[in-house]
Amino acid sequence: MKKEQAEILGFVPQKEIVYNKLLPYGDKLDRESNDILAQIKGNLGRAVQLRELWPGVLLWTRKLSTYLRLYGRKFSKEDHVLFIKLLYELVTIPKLDISIMQSFARLLINLLKKKELLSRDDLELPWRPLYDLYESILYSKTEHLGLNWFPNSVENVLKTLVKSCRLYFPESATQEMLDEWRPLLCPFDVTMQKAIGYFELFLPTIMPPEQHHKGFKLWFDEMMDLWVSVQNLPAWEGNLVNIFARLANDNIGYVNWDPYIPKIFTRILRSFNLPVGTSQMVIPRYLTNSYEIGHVVLWISSMLGGPQNQVQTQLNGLFSSIASFYHPSNNGRWLMKLMKLLQRLPASVVRRLHRERYKKPCWITPVPASHRLSDQDVTDFVESMKQPVLMAMFSKTGSMDAAQALQNLALMRPELVIPPVLEKTYPAMETLTEPHQLTATLSCMIGMARSLLSRGRHYPEGPAHVLPLLMRALPGVDPNDFSKCMITFQFIATFTTLVPLVDCSSALHEKNDLTEMERELCSASAEFEDFVLQFMDRCFALIDSSTLEQTREETETEKMTHLESLVELGLSSTFSTILTQCSMEIFKVALEKVFNFATTNIFETRVAGRMVADMCRAASKCHPAESLRLFVPHCCNAITHLTANEDVSNEEELDKELIWNLQLLSEVTRVDGEKLLPYRTQLVQTLQLTLRLRCKQGYTLACNLLHHILRSTALTYPTDYCSVPGGFNRPLQEYLPIKDWGRPGDLWNLEIQWHVPSAEETAFVFYVLDLLLQPELQRLQKYAQGEQEMSRDDVLQSLCIVQHCLLGAGSMFPPLDGPTITGLVPSMVSLEETKLYIGVDYDESRENYREAICKVMRQLLHYILERSEDDTKSLFAIIKIISDLMHFRGSHKHEFDSRWKSFTLVKKSMENRLHGKKQHIRALLIDRVLLQHEMRKLLVEGCEYKTVHQNLLRDLLRLSTSTYSQVRSKAQNVLFTALGTYNFCCRDITPRVLELLEPTRTDVTQQQFKGALYCLLGNHCGVCLANLHDWDCIAQTWPAIVRSGLSSAMSLEKPSIVRLFDDLADKVHRQYETIGIDFTVSSVACFLHFVHKLWHNVLEQGLALQQDKNQDAVQPWKFEHIAIGFLSLLLRDDYPLPAPAVLFFVQSLNHDALVVRKVRFAGLKRERKKIPVSPCDISGVTEPEGLVAGDRPGNDWLQYHGDSLPSTQQDWDHFCFIEKTHWGYYCWPNVLDFVLLPNLTVCILSMIFLQRERIICDHFTDPMFIKQLIEFLSLEDRKGKDKFNPRRFCLFKGLFRNYSDAFLPVLKPHMERLANDSHESTQRCVAEIIAGLVRGSKHWSFSKVEALWKFLIPLMRTALSNITIETYADWGTCVATACESRDPRKLHWLLEMLMECPLSGEGGSFVDACHLYVLQGGLAQQEWRVPELLHRLLSYLEPKLTQVYKNVRERIGSVLTYIFMIDVNLPYTLPTKSPHIAEFTERILSQLKPLIEGDEEIQNHVVEENGVGVQDERTQAIKLLKTVLKWLMASAGRSFSTPVPQQLQLLPLLFKWIADFHSVPVSLHLYDELKRDAKTCLSLMSQGLLYPEQIPMVLKVLHEIAGSSSWHARFSVLTYLQTMVFYNLFTILSNEQAVQDVRALVIRLLEDEQLEVREMAATTLSGFLQCNFLAMDASMQTHFEALCKTKLPKKRKRGSVVDTIPSVDLVRRHAGVLGLSACILSSPYDVPTWMPQLLMDLSAHLNDTQPIEMTVKKTLSNFRRTHHDNWLEHKQQFTDDQLVVLTDLLVSPCYYA
Repeated sequence: MKKEQAEILGFVPQKEIVYNKLLPYGDKLDRESNDILAQIKGNLGRAVQLRELWPGVLLWTRKLSTYLRLYGRKFSKEDHVLFIKLLYELVTIPKLDISIMQSFARLLINLLKKKELLSRDDLELPWRPLYDLYESILYSKTEHLGLNWFPNSVENVLKTLVKSCRLYFPESATQEMLDEWRPLLCPFDVTMQKAIGYFELFLPTIMPPEQHHKGFKLWFDEMMDLWVSVQNLPAWEGNLVNIFARLANDNIGYVNWDPYIPKIFTRILRSFNLPVGTSQMVIPRYLTNSYEIGHVVLWISSMLGGPQNQVQTQLNGLFSSIASFYHPSNNGRWLMKLMKLLQRLPASVVRRLHRERYKKPCWITPVPASHRLSDQDVTDFVESMKQPVLMAMFSKTGSMDAAQALQNLALMRPELVIPPVLEKTYPAMETLTEPHQLTATLSCMIGMARSLLSRGRHYPEGPAHVLPLLMRALPGVDPNDFSKCMITFQFIATFTTLVPLVDCSSALHEKNDLTEMERELCSASAEFEDFVLQFMDRCFALIDSSTLEQTREETETEKMTHLESLVELGLSSTFSTILTQCSMEIFKVALEKVFNFATTNIFETRVAGRMVADMCRAASKCHPAESLRLFVPHCCNAITHLTANEDVSNEEELDKELIWNLQLLSEVTRVDGEKLLPYRTQLVQTLQLTLRLRCKQGYTLACNLLHHILRSTALTYPTDYCSVPGGFNRPLQEYLPIKDWGRPGDLWNLEIQWHVPSAEETAFVFYVLDLLLQPELQRLQKYAQGEQEMSRDDVLQSLCIVQHCLLGAGSMFPPLDGPTITGLVPSMVSLEETKLYIGVDYDESRENYREAICKVMRQLLHYILERSEDDTKSLFAIIKIISDLMHFRGSHKHEFDSRWKSFTLVKKSMENRLHGKKQHIRALLIDRVLLQHEMRKLLVEGCEYKTVHQNLLRDLLRLSTSTYSQVRSKAQNVLFTALGTYNFCCRDITPRVLELLEPTRTDVTQQQFKGALYCLLGNHCGVCLANLHDWDCIAQTWPAIVRSGLSSAMSLEKPSIVRLFDDLADKVHRQYETIGIDFTVSSVACFLHFVHKLWHNVLEQGLALQQDKNQDAVQPWKFEHIAIGFLSLLLRDDYPLPAPAVLFFVQSLNHDALVVRKVRFAGLKRERKKIPVSPCDISGVTEPEGLVAGDRPGNDWLQYHGDSLPSTQQDWDHFCFIEKTHWGYYCWPNVLDFVLLPNLTVCILSMIFLQRERIICDHFTDPMFIKQLIEFLSLEDRKGKDKFNPRRFCLFKGLFRNYSDAFLPVLKPHMERLANDSHESTQRCVAEIIAGLVRGSKHWSFSKVEALWKFLIPLMRTALSNITIETYADWGTCVATACESRDPRKLHWLLEMLMECPLSGEGGSFVDACHLYVLQGGLAQQEWRVPELLHRLLSYLEPKLTQVYKNVRERIGSVLTYIFMIDVNLPYTLPTKSPHIAEFTERILSQLKPLIEGDEEIQNHVVEENGVGVQDERTQAIKLLKTVLKWLMASAGRSFSTPVPQQLQLLPLLFKWIADFHSVPVSLHLYDELKRDAKTCLSLMSQGLLYPEQIPMVLKVLHEIAGSSSWHARFSVLTYLQTMVFYNLFTILSNEQAVQDVRALVIRLLEDEQLEVREMAATTLSGFLQCNFLAMDASMQTHFEALCKTKLPKKRKRGSVVDTIPSVDLVRRHAGVLGLSACILSSPYDVPTWMPQLLMDLSAHLNDTQPIEMTVKKTLSNFRRTHHDNWLEHKQQFTDDQLVVLTDLLVSPCYYA
């Protein structure tokens, strides 16, 4: 086979679509594909050589992607490589038009998809061009200015492209990438995210092992250390996880993960954000930046296996710790994540097993044998997942996730997973009260069906369950419960597809070589007949209950309801599956039964009738000969008999029996055409009787019959779908069907039976057409020429017949043909269409009915439009026929799409991912082959545009602009589809649409105008004419849209039209993408001329409108808006604006109706000379070897030093300013550029301005203009909603950057005025100007800068003293914007001004807080480069930490965070020169001393408000504590690493402050705030991530506090512990000593003298047991039991004073009881072996003194609550005696005892 093919093709194909060979005309395809490929290669090569990107290259690359869809990668390896290299070159052409780039990229992704086809030796792609492309689009400098417009999809396309290419980057790439992006790694800067994002996307991870030292080994340790040391989940941590997951997956066995495993699992557990502990507070930030589950799953599944398989133990721990979250009674926002984990993990492991065991080996390095998953590994994995999955089956989110997980688990270990699910399924089928259980279990069984039948060596007894399951599923066919009904249909269909329904019981006597299992199956198979008949009875009952005759007849609803149509679908497909799989004997019985049911009753046609007809159709499809013998004669006779009477044909209402028989006949004839031929005379006779019936329902059914008869004989389709080729009609001696249970189809011997129309059938088709279609066409033609009158109903009836003939026999008619329309596009490459053979040889000798119909339809259409345009029904019919004339060749696109969808769904639910190799069921494979055939019929893109089409499109356009809106919208939809089909036809149609918008025409009606606008708008998926990617069209449409505003015929007041214009403008704005000017290499000049023309066109319209405005009060400002909008879309970065445009924009700055937002004039950035500098020369320090980051001598010169600031012209010129903050923090880039300041002698103003710059100069130096402008800018737009507007800032920045300080003199007075006014809008305006000024003065000379600051500093002082609640955010933004990416030494004036005593207290607390806020904005932007300022600020703030005002305290807290943010402990990083936390904490603690020590004596002091003396120190300390708390809270979210040792020193203090306030002499309201803050702080700290070495320290502190005298502190230790342990679970578990410590601590607190503490300890203990942190072992049990036996002292007589302090014995006894109760409550959803005994122990204490009795009662009632649902199962664990005791306890708690 392969050899012959290679001879025909001349090469060995890479990988082709196998299904093509199975088509009935498969042998012709090799030659066809060769021709097409040769065409593509020739034309593509030619277009590239001619440098004609559009239309040449674009068209032929599209053809190449179509070729891939049709034949797969059917070309030689050399061609494959060449195609890829060519496309790679094309994609990376600089400045390539975006949409063309995207279509190239999509094709390239497709070519690179199958990575096993090309190895790294065959192909190498450079990485830099891709990086440049990605950078230029995603980090575009001009997009935000509106100079470039990118589509939204571009980001994903580029990412996928990089992912596909990174496999083939050269081996040196890794090092080059590290050199390129390491300098960006500054954790305080946004560039960190960018750098890590790039690493994640670009770093190659698939390399042969001998190259690993050039691959991941270069960066692995560095990144891993970074990840491990970051504690607070910054945004980029997720990207790191994605890199590691990919690395692990690509290099299983080559990376040693063992040292990191506990850390990895701790972090994974944290990223689920589960609520734990009693406080359940979650830091909001963790909710957003968690890891992507897909990558987590990949990582886990790649680390499984290996010699110790350490991951499996951790995974067991992970699942046991979160198992209880899966219980259906729990719900929350975290549930989705957990379900995803559950669903994807098994799938990922299956993928890995497939790769290790079944995949064909290719060039990618295989997994080393030592690290492959062993059978034991797989079993362990399945065991660990089983528990959570079985719980999740009944989850609130539905059972889909669990079903997919079970499907994959069952592929690996059916014997472990299927039995427990079966145990749940059987009872669920019996129960009537819980339908939810039934749907959940059935959907899980459907996924596991193939594994159940696979009869592997592990699970041979699977098939025995099939029959019992099927029989018990039958009651689910229930008319009252829709969802149950659907899932039952699906279940039955799934199982019957896999099992031949043949009665094999007789084989028991004939064969004696059967195994025990086979004998069982044979005897069971006798039940099949019963099953089929019972199923049919159920269906008949369902149908009877859906016959709603009484209500249906009156309301006359045409369609079934949505639910009914779904049931109908389910019923018919299930029934046809059952009949397909039946043996002949069973089939005959079933056929008999259906026939009797259908012919003895008469059904209404809408609902019940359709269902019955469907069942009959299913029967006749399976065995046509037998079925037609019954149905056709019966129906035909009945119809002939009923129409014998003359007047029947004129009746409006027909006899129900007649209609029912017609319906039945029309469905039964949808079978193999060959089998219909014997009945042709009867059928044609029936058609002649019924097609001319007067009643609409009657003739519609007759048309359906005609359609189905023609279709059955004319189309190509497979005729059998049975699960074994050849069917089951062989005698049992030679073939035993039970051996084929669950057998997959064999792709290489499918033996498809095709129906291909024979000569006899073709003759029959044309006979019918000549007999029935010809006369109709003649009648319509006469009517259209006015020779014969017809009523509207007659016309409609004739059209109906024409339409159904076209639908039935469309595949036999050749497509419309004729001369092509040329000259639409200039091109030097052929733009021909590709013809595909679809198995029909057209007969030239017969009449081409397609053309005949086309001719008559056009005549008729024109006649109707002129005579009776209100005959909309006929127009609808004609529109449908036109659409089919153009596109229909035997199948419709939407039908194909829905079948493709359902095919993929069925494939997913039944595929075997483990073995792969297309092992689907036979029916599915046949379906796929048929879909391949349909796809060939439907691929019509890129057809040539011929005159026939042109005529039809013009007719459609006429219909689209006609009077009736429904006609318009139907015609428009057909028109849009057609526009997308024919090449370049838009260019022909657009001018015709625009004619209707021409303002000079007076004969245009409103409907035409609206229709034309809709045609421009397009529909959501088709072409939008207003926005074609083509300069020629835009140059026509945009000016026309704007001009139509002047159209006098239009009263534009009509709201619908106004709305249309809005939609149009909106769509253009949304979809516009910058169009490349430069399509070829040399034609820029002509295009520029073009854009010029376009500008002028749109501009003239705009100006014309301005003049027109005064005369006409319609709505021209709307069009002016649209015009300006369009113009602003045309701004670009590679072509300067023509002068008139600049003028227009500058004038409209001051236009009364416009918002400045429309001005996006960013000016022309001048290129500055850049000189590379070597960092080492400046600092005089040589860089150390190896990685050292942070503040080091080498980057010291970058930092801010107060003593060496540039203060003279000379210094300024010699300073080397580095503007970007991240340079030099981590390491230096290879080349560092810095800008040389221009020499003073060249004064910028003396430059000869170009005309366009002149205009700007004139306007901005004109005081009147500026005055107006400023007034506009300081108006308020929406009160309270206005923010600092970056667009306006960019305007000023551009002006000051390009024209130096030329405009400053005019602006100064305005700025001074604005700064003194404290209104919100004026302050915002001045802030925008200042920020623009500071950033624009980047390259000014020293004298100018100095003058600038002399003016600005006093101005800003005034402004800041006028600050208000509305404006402080704007000022913060202003300063932050001004400082962003600027060298701090350049801004020293500003920074020094802000540093002058921010807390002066002059303007009250508010102004102080604002000053700090503004200062913080500036310093935060500077990050690590201003240590000196930070030190100054800290020493300034420290004495002021005891501030009284709350808002100032909060602000200080936030500022402190920023001050200490730079103090991080990241790997390879030297200690910072900025302030250190440790020193700060020591100083603070010394001040807080009074609070820590003196707590006992002062307890009883009463506070006097004005008390002095002792109080003083304490109140100060309390105020200080408050500020410190604010700082801790603020930093929890922001810094990278938590300063754990420092926090620990504060812990005892916090615990104490949660304590009750009686002991604290502070007035109440202060206390509340303190208590709340302390709580929040503790909660945040306990959720922190701990390094392994920090755990002992924390535990030590907790132990100390647990010994504290305040019970509140002891109580809080427990809540702290709960959260801390869960959030650091695996890290603590990996430290044996720590686990012991925690356990000892909890058990010690169980015996605390305070009741609340004891109860909390019990809760904590039960939580630890539940998440498997501690194990329930014998020693614990005996310890508790011993405590329980503590004797209590005798009760005293009543009346004597009862001792208030509980005795030690009581406490111990209570502790024992609490311990037992904790153990019982720790397993809420099951009953472990030790539980019954503990319950018995507990029950003995029911009558003890309080508080013991209370505890016991609570425990029992909780036990009852949680175990109530599954009590039947749980009962099994107890002995009878125990049950007696338990029932007593649970039923009658003795209230009266």
